[in-house]
Amino acid sequence: MEIIFDFFNYVLTAILIGISGAWLFLIKSMIDSIKLSPYLDKFENTCKSSPKVSIILPARNEEEFIGKCLDSLLEQDYENYEIIVIDDSSDDSTEKIISEYAEKNSKVIHISANPKPEGWMGKNWACMEGYRKATGELLLFTDADTKHSKNVISLAVAHLISFNLDALTAIPKMLTFDFWTKISLPMISTFLHTKFSALNVNNPSKKTAYFFGSFFIMKKKTYEKIGMHEGVKHEIIEDGALGRKVKESGYKMKIVRGEHLIDAVWARDKITLWNALKRLMIPLYLQSEKIAIGSFFATLFLLFIPFPIFATSVVLPVETISVKMLCVTAALASFLIYVAAVIETKFLLGMKLIYALFAPLGGLVVVLGFLSGLLQAKKSSSISWRGRNYSMKDHTQSSISV
Repeated sequence: MEIIFDFFNYVLTAILIGISGAWLFLIKSMIDSIKLSPYLDKFENTCKSSPKVSIILPARNEEEFIGKCLDSLLEQDYENYEIIVIDDSSDDSTEKIISEYAEKNSKVIHISANPKPEGWMGKNWACMEGYRKATGELLLFTDADTKHSKNVISLAVAHLISFNLDALTAIPKMLTFDFWTKISLPMISTFLHTKFSALNVNNPSKKTAYFFGSFFIMKKKTYEKIGMHEGVKHEIIEDGALGRKVKESGYKMKIVRGEHLIDAVWARDKITLWNALKRLMIPLYLQSEKIAIGSFFATLFLLFIPFPIFATSVVLPVETISVKMLCVTAALASFLIYVAAVIETKFLLGMKLIYALFAPLGGLVVVLGFLSGLLQAKKSSSISWRGRNYSMKDHTQSSISV
């Protein structure tokens, strides 16, 4: 019996050593991201033109945010632009607010989206409706719960042209409002600032690509050549899918840091948070059940398992070498998770440091959200997002893999 007990402990110790190694790599990637990622407003500006920009802004039930977003867009110091706002069948006062802005300012073009065709995700369809009215050479996609500094369009256009880019996306400051979102965001965004970091996306030799839905700008001709939103109409996370198409097609894209220039709401409450976590896992499951399950267990061990193992090893009455090794490696892995949480919270998300102290609980929330997404994808033929139910039979491509 003691041999089996020791063997089990040694196996867990080996797993924890692997987890610690993974976190050392992730922490190094996060530090590199902080030091080396380019900024939207730090570059040599060689742009001498001001092409027309069509801002495409889909909105569904956004009465709480749409006014602030439009105010920030109307205060831009860039002159040559239009704001195409698409009401996506809202059942609150969103359409009324958009209409009032359009009446007061000619830059605002109000569109009521036609009924969504079968097989389309709602936001993707709304973006296509907006594209059809766009007259600019450049298309800027943003979200209704996003606020922009007054020079962000000028900077984005100048950056795009100065570096001869086909597409540019900026990392926003992710806003959170409730406790559960604040403690889980640092854990999930660890992957964002490692695998999907600017250093990977901006490297032409790597396949990694990503757009932030709150802010990405591209040449209209590039958008058309990659198939527009019609090419990703089934995608739940369409911004990631579009970014992937841009890079796969050989176009030049870039991610820059813009947290000091753009604010975007990540999750509005705990219900939105829960749905957002499920939404990350479902496309992965639809691509490959094995990959999705493997990713879930990888997330479980990376974000949570070291903590209960450490707590258990501390209180175990048996003091053998295997237990001591288990305790030390569990403590190391737990410590490294806290280090990563501190880096994310303080230096990458700009949140109060106290939320990093809840790393075990935040990790558990992420794990349970992913598990819920797996179970829903396995047993259900549809998913719910923004008040709509979508059939999952056509959602066969993954938009994100953690």
